[in-house]
Amino acid sequence: MDLEVRHLKLVSAVASCGSLTQAGRELHLTQSALSHQLRDVESRLGAPLFLRVGKRMMLTAAGEHVLRTAGEVLAVLEQTEQAIRRLAGGRRGRLRVSAGCYTEYHWLPPVLSAYRAVCPDVDVQVVVDAIGDPVRLLLEGKLDVGIVNHPAGDARVVERPLFEDEMVVIVAPGHWLASRQYVQPADFDDETLLLDCPKEESPIYQRLLAPSGVTPESVQVVAQSGAIMELVRAGLGVAVLARWAVQPRVTAGALRALPFTRKGDRRQWSAAVLKDMAGVAYVTEFIDLVARHPPIVERRRTAPYHQTHGRGHVAAVKRTAYGPQRTAP
Repeated sequence: MDLEVRHLKLVSAVASCGSLTQAGRELHLTQSALSHQLRDVESRLGAPLFLRVGKRMMLTAAGEHVLRTAGEVLAVLEQTEQAIRRLAGGRRGRLRVSAGCYTEYHWLPPVLSAYRAVCPDVDVQVVVDAIGDPVRLLLEGKLDVGIVNHPAGDARVVERPLFEDEMVVIVAPGHWLASRQYVQPADFDDETLLLDCPKEESPIYQRLLAPSGVTPESVQVVAQSGAIMELVRAGLGVAVLARWAVQPRVTAGALRALPFTRKGDRRQWSAAVLKDMAGVAYVTEFIDLVARHPPIVERRRTAPYHQTHGRGHVAAVKRTAYGPQRTAP
């Protein structure tokens, strides 16, 4: 048999990335090693699998056939590996996780440290680029645990509640809204709203602003939560993020965080996992740890911001964990 698993992975990676250089990074191989493998498999099969068009590698008809086979074979192999891990007791394997729609991961390292102590033989990979649609990646076999804040809507996926968090509006300290006790939808009318995805796809926009008929002056898409916070700090817009994600900058005085409406706004987060993986020991152990160690917020018990900022006021600090048993502040 001329085709090997490494050849299938090669064709899949090159077709996905469009270049040998990027495919080499994904497969942890040098470009020269990847070129050698490609020449080897093309020589074995007696047909070219790719054509170079400009700087991009394009599949030939033979390459497209191999790619279809690669998708089927690699998926079966992945399912076989998972089945064997389950039979082995579920204490060894690979765990690919994503933390929902945020690129702020400062709460995750303590969880991973605790997890490594109890599951040292599990290779944990944080899939940062899974912020768009983790449920789809679960179904495609590219993710094992997705931390989501909306129903999966698929019978193949099960969910377990983890914790709640509070959504807050962030503005620069000198912004005209900074002295408010809370923000209302109408306050966004003349503002530049920074989102991490287009408003049509944004749960924040669709859930909080669209029902009220509010249209911000402009909407800008910025993929990274950290970049959003820096733009807000510079006075270039406002945003709506989780309190735990912004609190370090709020505590440092770089941002002001305001409740959305008088009642505030909270969301429920859950762990989404395929039914076939839900009973695997190392998966349930990770989910248990996240549930026991939700993002923690450092909160100041102070008078309103405009009464204390810049006056050297020393505030008491209250540590608050957002969990399913907590009530809104």
